[in-house]
Amino acid sequence: MKIAIIGCGYVGYAMSKYWQTNSNINLTVTTTNSDRVSQLETLANQVIVTTGNDVEGLKSVLKNQDVVLLTVGAKSQDQYEEVYLNTAKNLVSIFPEFPNIHQLIYTGSHSIYGDRNGVWVDEETPPAPANRNNQILRKTEDILLSAENENLRVCILRLGGIYGTGRELLKIFNKIAGTTRPGNGEEISNWIHLDDIIGCIDFARQHRLQGIYNLVDDSHFTKRELIENVLTKNNLPNVIWDITTKSNRPINAWVSNQKIKDAGYQLIHPQIIF
Repeated sequence: MKIAIIGCGYVGYAMSKYWQTNSNINLTVTTTNSDRVSQLETLANQVIVTTGNDVEGLKSVLKNQDVVLLTVGAKSQDQYEEVYLNTAKNLVSIFPEFPNIHQLIYTGSHSIYGDRNGVWVDEETPPAPANRNNQILRKTEDILLSAENENLRVCILRLGGIYGTGRELLKIFNKIAGTTRPGNGEEISNWIHLDDIIGCIDFARQHRLQGIYNLVDDSHFTKRELIENVLTKNNLPNVIWDITTKSNRPINAWVSNQKIKDAGYQLIHPQIIF
């Protein structure tokens, strides 16, 4: 099987390492940074330097592929349109030229559900993105789903907050130890370990999943519970919550993972690892 990974950041790089161990997979990966080519050549059969705005570069990536994994990430808040939306538009415009591609897997975000006051949501819940960048993520999903046809299946994985090796919770939260944060910290959090992102992407590939699936674990701590657990276990001072100031967090929803479980995926880390 020939697989292309577009975007080799935290998730894409880990996925490359995982698929490298499968001798039945011929792997093509992309990077926007030519300095990373030698590193990625140890993991893939082919490395292509390109961006989502380079249509000809994307065509060279898609050539002869069976599956495409789109796992791009914006490095700053002002890059969302370029990195997510424009890449999706360009891919969809050229997919008809590559009828051998039978599946596109995209790692999106649960943040498009928006602020639901902590109520339960699933894949049937209409997204309510709370800011421009989350609106861009929703449009990106819509564009990718529009590419579906009798030959091409599109699978969207709406990921929770990502943590794992090199991105441990302590590394994420230690900088806010002892600081004052706005709100009461009662927003529901949804997280997923890198191991489960890798496992679920490969599960989606093997089972040719189609449609939208939430990928979060079973924990659903409040933001306050999560942060206090991390800081207390590492003997760091807790956050002080300022209830007189409104939180600006754009996502507050209890995200269901039942659909991906019903499809047969079993979480490697159903509870968050502190």
